[in-house]
Amino acid sequence: MATDWLGSIVSINCGESLGVYQGRVSAVDQVSQTISLTRPFHNGVKCLVPEVTFRAGDITELKILEIPGPGDSRQCGDSQQMETGIPGVGCQVGPSQNGTGKVLKKPMSSSAPQNIPRRTDMKSQDIVISPQQQCSKSYMDRHVETLPQSKGFRRRHNSWSSSSRHPNQVTPKKSGLKNGQMKSKDDECFGDDIDEIPDTDFDFEGNLALFDKAAVFEEIETYERRSGTRSRGTPNEKPARYRHDENILESEPIVYRRIVVPQNPHKEFCTDSGLVVPSVSYELHKKLLSVAEKHGLTLERRLEMTGVCASQMALSLLGGPNRLNPKNVHQRPTVALLCGPHVKGAQGISCGRHLSNHDVHVILFLPNFVKMLESITNELNLFSKTQGQQVSSVKDLPDTPVDLVINCLDCHENAFLRDQPWYKAVVDWANQNRAPVLSIDPPISEMELGIDAKWSLALGLPLPLGERAGRVYLCDIGIPQKVFQEVGINYHSPFGCKFVIPLHST
Repeated sequence: MATDWLGSIVSINCGESLGVYQGRVSAVDQVSQTISLTRPFHNGVKCLVPEVTFRAGDITELKILEIPGPGDSRQCGDSQQMETGIPGVGCQVGPSQNGTGKVLKKPMSSSAPQNIPRRTDMKSQDIVISPQQQCSKSYMDRHVETLPQSKGFRRRHNSWSSSSRHPNQVTPKKSGLKNGQMKSKDDECFGDDIDEIPDTDFDFEGNLALFDKAAVFEEIETYERRSGTRSRGTPNEKPARYRHDENILESEPIVYRRIVVPQNPHKEFCTDSGLVVPSVSYELHKKLLSVAEKHGLTLERRLEMTGVCASQMALSLLGGPNRLNPKNVHQRPTVALLCGPHVKGAQGISCGRHLSNHDVHVILFLPNFVKMLESITNELNLFSKTQGQQVSSVKDLPDTPVDLVINCLDCHENAFLRDQPWYKAVVDWANQNRAPVLSIDPPISEMELGIDAKWSLALGLPLPLGERAGRVYLCDIGIPQKVFQEVGINYHSPFGCKFVIPLHST
């Protein structure tokens, strides 16, 4: 019975030490428990010896790759000679009409020996075993069934299964069957009956009318409110959006009117943040400065603070860091500083000193007087130590336009100065120079302004300035909060992190 398996192409796995052998069975010895392969291949490479014999103890796994028909055990191996190194391709067993089996020959390839593929054509074919092979099958089953099953190999022949089905039973191939006929994959996907498709169109509006969105959202909101989860809101609600400079966590509402004056203000301004800054009368402003000076904020300190804030604003108007840097020495800005013989003029001189310290070409105009105020004398003494230029005649002022004109000619009290010839000449020069004008602490009356300003700088609290004052800015001159309270002003600083802020008319 063992001779019936002669000529079968098998694959023998002998473990990691000996490797895998493929070849055609040439001899099976039941007594010595050995099997011999002719024209063997070792790990896909043809062996130099014509025949190899294996003991049953060395075999880890045995696979039947091809079973020849009766009487073809020698013919198939001799005719094809297994030159391809792929056993099982040269000869293949197929079913015959009489049930005894026959050999189907396929053309062989002349390529070099290759590894045995994991799947062969035998898997998709129905196998018929001849009656002569049924007896010898029991011998092979005894040895093969005891071999361990490795992860990468498995017995592929249907007749070698350990199940109890009949030897002549054929396992049918899986396929989709309907009414006894095979259906292709396309028929399974697209083979529905066309008559089953409805002819009427789907009523979208009618089905949408059945959905009550308001009731559903109300139910969701009620559930989330009871369960304590965060409400998603209805579609009509828009999420709050915040700017990069806004605080999301607000503990209390913002109070925009934090400065309250005792008198009804004639004009109100607001900052960029929306804080309301009311204007004060000249009498209340004068009283505020007097009380501050009594508490130690002397005139010298106020002049210094005003000069710093005014020079800082002027430097920004001149271009700031884009203009004033060591690489732009050829673009040194020029400022014409027009000052009168009063405290306002002393504020302008202090501003000119700071501008000159920042490498700005300053031309200071101050008329000659026999007796000057002490504050002006002190500021002139400091200004003379800088690189600034001081002139007392309009003829010495530049004929070409300058970068900026700072106006400190007008005063709140000495109105007779506007009738002086030097005053009128300087006003005419400023109006013809076509340079932008910055006024420091301008007076209230528009009739007193001989020069139209583009910007005006107020001190502490703004005065009710007119349209000719231009855009109003406010500077912090260092007045304490309790000084404001002493004159009846409920004050909260609107400056924030700055000393000079713009004001907008409400």
